[in-house]
Amino acid sequence: MEEDLFLSEIKANQGIIFKVVSLYAADPEEKKDLYQEILLQCWKGRLQFRGDSKFSTWLYRISLNTVLTSNRKKTVIEYKELLPESDQQAPVQIENENSLALQQAIRQLTDSDRAIILLYLEGYSNQEIADWMGISPNNLAVKMYRIRQRLSNLLKAPHHD
Repeated sequence: MEEDLFLSEIKANQGIIFKVVSLYAADPEEKKDLYQEILLQCWKGRLQFRGDSKFSTWLYRISLNTVLTSNRKKTVIEYKELLPESDQQAPVQIENENSLALQQAIRQLTDSDRAIILLYLEGYSNQEIADWMGISPNNLAVKMYRIRQRLSNLLKAPHHD
């Protein structure tokens, strides 16, 4: 893909990267690092994009693969300091308390379950999600049922902030 066209596609679809990063990282510095890593992987892989799928689909795949690979490599050290959000991370819109609660609940899922629910919420078909995840449609249906149950339980639980 030509560089100018590639850069304009990235810019037009950067909301995808923000969504993925926001569901996998809470810390603003970690969000920035993941965002940069996704851009780097997209740049490295741009010549492999042949247009067989929509650019947005390709971008989701690169973003999720990058985040999942990154999460496997690092040792988990969590600290809950509140840091101011940078302006760059603003595109994830929280319309109301319910969507904030859903985003927080999704963050508590496993990495692969987060990927599944993100793709589902973005309107990808069960067959597409199953293909991406390398599982059968029946296995996906079971996972989706369990994910919905887990989210329902997380959303019903009293919040202790």
